[in-house]
Parts: sequence; C-alpha cells; structure tokens
Amino acid sequence: MPTHAMIDLETLSTRPDATVITVGAIKFNPFDDSEPHSGLYLRLNVDEQGELGRHVDDNTMAWWSRQKKEIQDEAFGDHERTSVMEAIKQINKFSVGVDEFWCQGPLFDYAILQHLYQQMETPVPWNYWQIRDSRTVFNMMPQDPRKGMQTDLHNALADCYYQAKCLQKVYKTFGVTKK
Repeated sequence: MPTHAMIDLETLSTRPDATVITVGAIKFNPFDDSEPHSGLYLRLNVDEQGELGRHVDDNTMAWWSRQKKEIQDEAFGDHERTSVMEAIKQINKFSVGVDEFWCQGPLFDYAILQHLYQQMETPVPWNYWQIRDSRTVFNMMPQDPRKGMQTDLHNALADCYYQAKCLQKVYKTFGVTKK
C-alpha cells in the first residue's frame, strides 16, 4: 500500500525563514477512500524561533488578528509548545516510509521547513522528487473539492486531513490508479 503524507504549516510570515507556530501532518492512500491516519500536530516554541532570528511579518500578524477567536487561541496559546529540535525529530520519525509528500504549494510549506532544517543543520527527511503540490491538482477540478467539506480552517492538522480527503476525491474523479 502506498503511503503519502500531507504537511501543512501555520506561520507568522510567508518568507522561507518564517516563524512556524504549528505543523500538521497526516498519512493517507490517495488511491482509495480510506481514512487518513497517523496524524501529527506540533505547536512550536515561538520564543525559541525568535532567538534563532526567524521572521515575523506585520501583515501576517494583522491577518491572524482578523481570524476567529478560537482559531487565534489554538494557534497562539502557550500550552504544549515543542522545541524546534524536538519537532524536527518528530517530523523525521513521521516521515519514515512515506513515498510522496504533499502540501498546498511547496514554495511555502516545504521551503519554510527546509529553511528551518538547514538552520538547525539537519538534513530533511525527503528528496526533492518526492514533493507534490495539491493546489495544482485541485485546480484541475471544475470546483475546488475542499468547498463544502473543510471545517476548522487554519488548524494545520485539520487542513491536512481535508486536503488528503480531497486528493482522494480528485484521484477517484480522474480514475488515477496506482503507478
């Protein structure tokens, strides 16, 4: 059975050196409609990243201030924050056995993670040829498959779940079968 992973970040900037507030990841099989599984949700230590010189953007902070209170509370609450190195270790462990890595735009999620790994002098657990872009796949559909399905916006793990389910839907719609 192929194992694909969806990864999503919530950040305080859109630059490659953005401060990461949460990481979500989930494994799934795009070739059937089985439930995504083995979810990973990490809330990174923002103060530590400040000491590392990671970027915080005023426009991004203003965008966060316009989100619903419960979304802000989840993203910015102080409970259960993980150090950067512990997050990297958990992402690495999660990545074992993954065939392909998906996200909504590799120049965002994976660029930021790669920069963070580089800053911590740690190799990333994927190869460039394993990275896939779900946004491009979703744009092939007549209507965005997330519409009417996705809830819990801007929760990194929930975003991963719905993006994985949508990829399954797109694969089914186009008759994509195992390679």
